[in-house]
Amino acid sequence: MSAPINSGIARSYLFVPGNRPERFAKALASPADAVILDLEDAVAAEAKPAARAAIAAWAGAADAGQRGRTLVRINDAASPHFAEDLRLLADLGLAQLMLPKAESAAQIATVCAAMPGGSCAVLALIESALGVAQVEAIAAAPGVQRLVFGTLDLALDLGLDIADSSEPLAYAASRIVLASRLAGRVAPVAGVTPQFDDTARLLSDLAWSRRHGFNAKLCIHPAQVAPIHDAMAPGTQELDWARQVLEADRLSPGAARLSGRMIDRPVVLLAQRILHHAKL
Repeated sequence: MSAPINSGIARSYLFVPGNRPERFAKALASPADAVILDLEDAVAAEAKPAARAAIAAWAGAADAGQRGRTLVRINDAASPHFAEDLRLLADLGLAQLMLPKAESAAQIATVCAAMPGGSCAVLALIESALGVAQVEAIAAAPGVQRLVFGTLDLALDLGLDIADSSEPLAYAASRIVLASRLAGRVAPVAGVTPQFDDTARLLSDLAWSRRHGFNAKLCIHPAQVAPIHDAMAPGTQELDWARQVLEADRLSPGAARLSGRMIDRPVVLLAQRILHHAKL
């Protein structure tokens, strides 16, 4: 198994259809922090065998760095393609994967048990009412690396209209963020923005998800990656503030003030986080 993607710093996850191997190199050449080779929604049922073959061919030629930066979205546990997908990943030693329609800790255990040595790194995609209802157990399941919000599928499952606003998803978003924190996972990944040529909508969706506690986003086109990274990078004023906070705390630890505000430990930790993200 390759070293897993560092979910603590990954901001962008870029999908590429598993049956389009000519796009694999382009996706890996993008600035995306991680690439998802998709065997699920992007691949029709009749094309799934060819997609598996393409991923197998890629894995045989990929170097350790490429394999370590890549995961595979398999088909969901209720799908007739699930078992074959698991066999493929086990044979290839690709134990980093995304599980769609994650709805129980038992599904995570099944996935991990199929991998050599029982070791896996699963991004659990929460995209159904049952998944939201079971999200705390899913987040805490051994093998889960990070939760992901399947916004489009959840909206469909619940009959929600999110064409103009994500606000109908606020309750589910909060459940996913809280479950991640309670399980000691890093902040979850926000869902896709299907309008791949609409940067304003992309950044609006990103801002909404960040206000609700998400710290990464799924992408469906390489052009979405750079705007996401730029928007998530701390600005000059934010960096200056963070440096001032740490300097004030250094000079007067535990009793510092800045612009009339007491600098307590949460403020110091926030400043440290801002400067850490500036280095990414």
